[in-house]
Amino acid sequence: MPIRTIRLHFAAAFLVALFGISSFAQDAPPPRPRNVVPQGTTFVIQLSDQLDTNIVKKGDPFLARLAEPLVTTDGQTVDAGKKIKGHVSAVEPGFHTRMILSFDEIEMNRVWVPLVATVTGVPGERGLKQIGEEGEIGRQGMTKEQIAEAIVEGAGKGAAEGEKSGGKRGAAAGAGSGAAEAAVSAFESGHDLILEKGTALEVRLDRNLGIPSR
Repeated sequence: MPIRTIRLHFAAAFLVALFGISSFAQDAPPPRPRNVVPQGTTFVIQLSDQLDTNIVKKGDPFLARLAEPLVTTDGQTVDAGKKIKGHVSAVEPGFHTRMILSFDEIEMNRVWVPLVATVTGVPGERGLKQIGEEGEIGRQGMTKEQIAEAIVEGAGKGAAEGEKSGGKRGAAAGAGSGAAEAAVSAFESGHDLILEKGTALEVRLDRNLGIPSR
């Protein structure tokens, strides 16, 4: 084989190898920073303030604390108890009261670091739940079927009590009174969302949380 042909084959093989390595390098994911708690990590915090939908307004600040340690990609530990600052993004009163909480900063090594996260749950709080994808916290109101059952049950109890004291007329009046009380109770069950001080919130990081050097 002529020397020139050998050189051309060698050059072609070199270019194929070069471009192959280059393509692989472009397809490989970028290295993840070592001193971060990675995006997607879920953890629990505890409120240091009470948040009551009858009182708080959009923009009101609140404080919380990290309730469990966080671990970075290189094994560093962020101790529980770190302070967290946030604010109320929205409050929606009504039959199904809702509230959206946003997070601003977390204290790390005596400096405040931006915290981008979303509430994903309210563990241990019966009747409260996370709604939608924006971290809304809502009260689980009674369904129409549950309200109807409550009214029927209230009417039955009222009728029984009224009949004891006033016969059939008392039973009728008691049934009406019992149904009305049950309806009011069912309606009020959807109101007043109160997150007491110490309430635990499950939170998900929406962006890597960088840990400053000591």
